[in-house]
Amino acid sequence: MERSVYRIDSSGSLKNLKLLTETLSQPAPDEVTVEVKAIGLNFADVFAIQGLYSATPKGSFIPGLEYSGIIINKGKDVTEFEPGDKIMGVIRFGAYATHLNINKNYVTPLPSNWSFEEGASFIVHSLTAYYSLVILGNIQTDSTVLINSAAGGVGIYANRIAKKFNAFTIGTVGNSNKTDLLIKEGYDKVIVRNSNFSQQLKESINNRNLDLVLESIGGKIFSQSFKQVSAGGRVIVYGAAHFSTGSFSPNYLKVIGKYFMRPKIDPLKLTDSNKSVMGFNLIYLWSKAEILKKYLSEIQNLSLAKPVIGERFNFSNLIDAIRKFQSRQTVGKVVININDEK
Repeated sequence: MERSVYRIDSSGSLKNLKLLTETLSQPAPDEVTVEVKAIGLNFADVFAIQGLYSATPKGSFIPGLEYSGIIINKGKDVTEFEPGDKIMGVIRFGAYATHLNINKNYVTPLPSNWSFEEGASFIVHSLTAYYSLVILGNIQTDSTVLINSAAGGVGIYANRIAKKFNAFTIGTVGNSNKTDLLIKEGYDKVIVRNSNFSQQLKESINNRNLDLVLESIGGKIFSQSFKQVSAGGRVIVYGAAHFSTGSFSPNYLKVIGKYFMRPKIDPLKLTDSNKSVMGFNLIYLWSKAEILKKYLSEIQNLSLAKPVIGERFNFSNLIDAIRKFQSRQTVGKVVININDEK
């Protein structure tokens, strides 16, 4: 069958992303064919397109990690799903497409009261937040948690998960227009980051122990957050947004400069201060399908609220959607609808 895809033959610039028509093969014995209805954007998409992501495939590839849709075909060994089933899923690149084949272990039923948009907005962000807080962070009841980039999809779900542990949560954003959402989401303190971030953070902590930091910005924000972590605390790094310039192509001089000026952590000082810095890449879980499914089941058992959809675009305007996403002016999830279906 024919499908439409956004493919990039050479990473490095958004301008290299082209809309093409390709032929999709029949599904393998353990695969299902999905008619994609919605695609969720993630920062990993942007970094892969620009060649700044270590997991970027070599050569030509289709970006995108997250989608939802309807199963229209299946391989002979698939018994868990049938054509017509509504699903949401993840893929190690390849979601920027109207149809795709994917191993059955990487799709899960779409909740009956969820839209396709919501299904395409859940897995990556909730898994990132859960793995950071629960698996690596070992969050405890009544912890104090700092969540940078708090109005994004990961930040929203991190707060919701932390609240299941009765945590005191401090959310930071770079734009005052996002504060209302954080208040609505139940953050205890909201910081609009400025040049006095260190003092802002100190006042928000207000003599509590800072137990956990979810960090996706880097640079000075990382350094100042780490400095105020209490003994026994942990900083979980899952991104480095300050390397993104918001342009079609990276400004390599600025990227290199930021790389060489990035914060350095002395392991000996970690032992003296009894602090931990941990990092992870969600792609790591791709090769561990059973663990991924286990964590996703645990997340669903938390009965978290539906995702927050911030912006909606049509498939034909996907590049415009990426540009808006790069601006960091969005909240929640940026979603691409195919055939305007919701």
